[in-house]
Amino acid sequence: MPAFSTLDSDTAKSLIGYLRVLQGKVAAVKLPGDAANGRAIFFRKGQCSRCHMVGGEGGFIASELTTIARTRSAEDVRQAILKPSNAVRQGGVVVVTTRDGQKYSGVVRNQDNFSLQLQSLDGAFHLLLKPELETLERQAEPLMPSDYGARLSPGELNDLISFLIVSANASKADTGAKKEFQEDEENE
Repeated sequence: MPAFSTLDSDTAKSLIGYLRVLQGKVAAVKLPGDAANGRAIFFRKGQCSRCHMVGGEGGFIASELTTIARTRSAEDVRQAILKPSNAVRQGGVVVVTTRDGQKYSGVVRNQDNFSLQLQSLDGAFHLLLKPELETLERQAEPLMPSDYGARLSPGELNDLISFLIVSANASKADTGAKKEFQEDEENE
């Protein structure tokens, strides 16, 4: 196996944690807060569900978070919430202006040499032909707000992280139950 000297220490820790999950060598995680209160924060005060989805509920403009805490430590999840610009993210918000002056703002969902598919922040999809575009500008700011350290108290942040951990564990249990059911069906 080659050396991974290009990985920073946080990425190396995350990779090791993920490998331990794959091996089944992860001890039960102690929740830093109250998952039920964290659910309320996700869907109400934190407004996370405007963009993110967990367990089939919420928005769809940003990444789906049901399993985010399955391969990340509580501290990794905390840092992703508090410092979204540090996290590796695909896409980000772009502003497109067409040759006839129309402006669209959103996330690029697909593109090829001839076209660009943009999902605007209201969820609508726009198929734009590249020859008809005047400008395409990537915004420097991440789509996710960077003020959760001020918006949420440390306790509320712990509750939110606990909700994400519980969601990941519930998702893992559901996946295991589905697999057992499928195996039982095949054996009959």
